[in-house]
Amino acid sequence: MTAPHTGDHPVSLTIGLLARRTGVSVRTIRFWSDEGLVPSDRSVSGHRVYDAAAVARLDLVRTLRELGLGLDDVRSVLSRRRGVGEVAQAHVRALESRIRELKAQRAVCVLLARSGSSGPTDPIEPDERTVTLMNDLARLSVTQRQNLIDEFVTETFAGTDPDAPGAGIAAGMRALPSELPDDPTPEQVGAWVELAELVADPGFRARCREMAVAGSDATAEHRQLDPAAVIEHAGRAEAAGIDPASAEGAAVLARIPDVDGLGPAERIRTAETIELFSDRRVERYWTLLGTLNGWPAREPAIPAFEWVARALRAQPSQP
Repeated sequence: MTAPHTGDHPVSLTIGLLARRTGVSVRTIRFWSDEGLVPSDRSVSGHRVYDAAAVARLDLVRTLRELGLGLDDVRSVLSRRRGVGEVAQAHVRALESRIRELKAQRAVCVLLARSGSSGPTDPIEPDERTVTLMNDLARLSVTQRQNLIDEFVTETFAGTDPDAPGAGIAAGMRALPSELPDDPTPEQVGAWVELAELVADPGFRARCREMAVAGSDATAEHRQLDPAAVIEHAGRAEAAGIDPASAEGAAVLARIPDVDGLGPAERIRTAETIELFSDRRVERYWTLLGTLNGWPAREPAIPAFEWVARALRAQPSQP
């Protein structure tokens, strides 16, 4: 805005005229003047008047305020204690943080809208605790989110041998992404909420520790079945509803390498090992991590291993 002049003489503007020319309200100009941000003089009659320098200052203050800077930051810039660039950089960081928070909250709202619109006659409404948890978790910082998982892993696997064969589960369970995406999908927000609830469950923690301790036992020897073969053959059988104890189930079991070489006792021990290390909630943990990290989705494998364990118990000897 060009400062008002008449020839070479600046014109003093009343607060009302300044407000009309700048579009800034009288109340705001008065407040900024009282705060020392916009200088003013007094006319003979005692009214506030503003010169060209004050008009220029008003333009700057308005611009900084429209950019979202607080009064303290504006005052620092005006007093030259901090440069505009320095303040702007700090403000950019604050805006980016706020934008991420708003995007996460938007994803929460989309998720809530979906959960409440399954049908006009039977809507599925999340309870108040879930809604609060969704919002709280969406607001967590990167460090706070990682601390939540680190605390779970540290407490669950305390005292286990980190170099033992089965203890790698602890390292894997820390594999959170560095942060939620800048624009998280409702599915990612939902995954984060479910993951937070899962790691807070004492039963889940106990199950994870049981698996890690068993995996750390150097004396535990068992026959490893080919996971790909289990998923291929037992997975199809499980999906088709084939009874593991049936003759058809025995034929499926025979297609898995190494099973035919197992004696009755070995079949039972193998079934016990599979049952120990097959847990649907633990597999769900990996699925949730995959959703957060953007990993390719995979079909659940645990049902196939559960089917094999039942078949081995039902058929402890070769047909």
